[in-house]
Amino acid sequence: MEKILNYIDGEWIESTAVNFIEVINPATGEHLGQTPLSLRSDVDACIQAAHAAFPGWRRTPAVERVQYLFKLKVLMEDNLDDLARTITQECGKTYEEAVAEMRRAIENVEIACGIPILAQGTIAEDIAPGIDEIMIRQPVGVAAAICPFNFPGMIPFWFMPYGLACGNTYIVKPSERVSLTMQKIFRLVERCGLPRGVLNMVNGAKEAVDGLLEHPAVRAISFVGSTPVAKYVYSQGALHGKRVQAQGGAKNPVVILPDADMDMAVRIAADSAFGCAGQRCLATSLAITVGEARDWFNEAMCDAAVSRHVGYGLDAGVQMGPVISSASKTRIEGLISRAAEDGASLPVDGRGAVIPGYEKGSFVRPTILMNLAPESEAARTEIFGPALGLMHVQTIEEAIALVNSGVYGNQASLFTTSGHAARRFRYEADAGNIGINIGVAAPMAFFPFSGWRESFFGDLHGQGMDAVEFFTQKKVVVERWPKEWTRKF
Repeated sequence: MEKILNYIDGEWIESTAVNFIEVINPATGEHLGQTPLSLRSDVDACIQAAHAAFPGWRRTPAVERVQYLFKLKVLMEDNLDDLARTITQECGKTYEEAVAEMRRAIENVEIACGIPILAQGTIAEDIAPGIDEIMIRQPVGVAAAICPFNFPGMIPFWFMPYGLACGNTYIVKPSERVSLTMQKIFRLVERCGLPRGVLNMVNGAKEAVDGLLEHPAVRAISFVGSTPVAKYVYSQGALHGKRVQAQGGAKNPVVILPDADMDMAVRIAADSAFGCAGQRCLATSLAITVGEARDWFNEAMCDAAVSRHVGYGLDAGVQMGPVISSASKTRIEGLISRAAEDGASLPVDGRGAVIPGYEKGSFVRPTILMNLAPESEAARTEIFGPALGLMHVQTIEEAIALVNSGVYGNQASLFTTSGHAARRFRYEADAGNIGINIGVAAPMAFFPFSGWRESFFGDLHGQGMDAVEFFTQKKVVVERWPKEWTRKF
């Protein structure tokens, strides 16, 4: 098993933790490592290193800061295969999904390299006779990211490269369940030659999170995870005077109109519902058919669920891997069972899955919950697994009303060939990310990763200009230089 260390002040440090969490390959049951649940003393040491490094880093010109990111981008590309395999081993997704994840991480590094332009300020001359007004952006100080298990390689990069490029020092706390990917990425970071203390990593769970939330030297917190924890991080961070961006859970609906392209709608909806075993915040979890669309969509979706090849993500031809743990498998299967008790039918039932050769794996096969009642637990709860609920209405007005009746607002998608219907949907659907004939409306790195209502707490999102705004504070300078003060030469 690999020994998992913290990275503090440019050195690999063994945690003082007395408790550990096993990192387990969810497909094979193999023990890969033990994540130390770092104590407050470890977190404080990490914060102090970042705090001490901040004055020198903020004075480093932006054009020099991004040179380290250019190096990191090249190293990540050169080591893409190794990073992707590590993600598959500890997270469970397929190799192809892991490669795509790292491509998105690299994309964010590329965008952050444009910070010399993105972080420019503004100036207005002669706001009054002889007086100019200037707005400049300055870094906020020490910033930290608290990351989830489902994208161990990508999600830290929604935040970290922008924070560094803007002149902040940074701390990454990976999910304790999938800590190996960041171990490898920080080995690459070490090769970039960043000044000591500029970029740090501390492993742990709630005690580490609370240490980051409560320490006065930490000025900004980024979080991705479940809605209850997002609310906690947002409230506690704000209570301690920090700016916070906290991405929560989701219950993403896709609406299928009768005029939709059948083959495309089924293929993309299946990929969205069952890709990454449904463990992503933009996964489709509800499909709402309108009118005659039910006649072809439901049966075709059941066929797509049954035919999906489930197994170990490093094996050829596998389309879906396991869920993250046996506990998640139990929770997901429990929600499926309660949906059946509430009246949903299960034409495709993925419970009790056993994959030959991987009997110790935490597998749940694709599941279809048909005739799901809108008020049922399964229709309202984020299952975070490969379970797709099917609902039916007669009109697009009813479909939009059903989309907007939920508490979440991460993503909503529509499949149609009607431009009028598409425009109406994007205008009226209460979600921060909208897909039109797109199953996973994941924004490119130069757009914000938006989210509304119970899916996001804060003001500024990750990625793009929102990240630049989040990691800088505006300073307005009003200047007067009277002519009589000027020396004559």
